[in-house]
Amino acid sequence: MRKKSRKQRKINKSNYIPQKAIFGKADDYYVYHMSNGEKILGGLLGFGTGVFIFMVFFRNLIVALLAGSILMIPGILKYREYLKQKRMKALMFQFRDMMESLTASYSAGKNTEGAFQDACADMINIYGEKADIVYELKWLVSGLYNGMNIDLLLMNFAKRSHLDDIESFATIFEVSSRYGGNLKEVVGETRSIINDKIETEMEIRTLLTANKNELNIMMIMPFIIMLMLNGMGDMSIVQNTPANIVVKIMVLLLFGLAYWMGRKIVDIEI
Repeated sequence: MRKKSRKQRKINKSNYIPQKAIFGKADDYYVYHMSNGEKILGGLLGFGTGVFIFMVFFRNLIVALLAGSILMIPGILKYREYLKQKRMKALMFQFRDMMESLTASYSAGKNTEGAFQDACADMINIYGEKADIVYELKWLVSGLYNGMNIDLLLMNFAKRSHLDDIESFATIFEVSSRYGGNLKEVVGETRSIINDKIETEMEIRTLLTANKNELNIMMIMPFIIMLMLNGMGDMSIVQNTPANIVVKIMVLLLFGLAYWMGRKIVDIEI
């Protein structure tokens, strides 16, 4: 399931300026920086997809290699988007667990600084030192040690996360902290809302699994049919005559459009 907040949909990628951390070197999660290995993998996925599709439909190695080379860049971009969404989804789960830890600390009578310190230690035990939520909590705790305002640190993290739930929590936390609200209740209610949202998403994903499988099968069928026709010899329908080439290109475009529309239908946003 693809998850995008309302804020994400409004972002103009071409004019987007990454949000900077007010303390430390924390990332803007809307911008994913791929490693060389990830770029190579994304390029290979795009290349392999292009070669497979054009070899099945046109049975011409040179055309297939050219198409694969052209699709390397889209493959890298698509893989980067996948990795970005995967990272943001993982951050949402990590944030939920952080809220669990904060709730326990506030219930035990800890102050805000102590609660976030405990949360940092808990997240290290659960996810390890390299988890995004651990980096964020480390910068937040360091900022508190350096006399920075917890509200500003949380709001900055929320803006860089581009996740509605984190932004809502930071806003409510700021108001409660400023006007003397019950932080224990704020943290507990936010945790409950996030848990309910994740459970609802998982239920919807389960219900849509059959539809997604049907969509994937429908997209694979043209290639299976073409492979079967290719195995029957040099039939006129598989030869690269001008008319057949036009028909094949139109078919590929139609199936590409159908797949795009199908993904729009089955990708439900919570």
